[in-house]
Amino acid sequence: MSSLDAAPSMSSAPAAGPTSSTSPTSRSAPTARERGSRQLAFFATLALAVVCLAWELWLAPTGRGTLAIKALPLLLPLPGLWRYRMYTYRWVSLMIWLYVTEGLVRGTSEGGPGMALAWVEVVLSVTIFVACAAQIRQRLAEARQAEARPADDDAATGLPPKDAR
Repeated sequence: MSSLDAAPSMSSAPAAGPTSSTSPTSRSAPTARERGSRQLAFFATLALAVVCLAWELWLAPTGRGTLAIKALPLLLPLPGLWRYRMYTYRWVSLMIWLYVTEGLVRGTSEGGPGMALAWVEVVLSVTIFVACAAQIRQRLAEARQAEARPADDDAATGLPPKDAR
């Protein structure tokens, strides 16, 4: 068994032992807003990949269709977006600006169907960014609230904080 096969199982195991002072917080079920931003990011990314393929292969091909390869990076984050992987939302929100830039350049320099498709690319890319940013903000806010809850529970019971026990 290679180290790559063992990596996922090791990373999913919680850190336990005498050195950890706090127990890992369990992820609660996603809220309706989190599900909504995930679905928006996922389906907008999928739609952008389809638009990129259709644009470069059938609707308004440039050259011999080699620019269709630009759709491949859009397929990579789909599993991570669907599984609520925070790291995926963060890097997609940075990577998507390449597609915004391409859409802006081609939307202002091309004519005909290429120009319309470029503006569709810009709209979908900005939608993906907004959905990823919303997901990240919601998750960080939830983590801050979860971090504050144990301190509130200790104050209500009159017990000293867990670090002092």
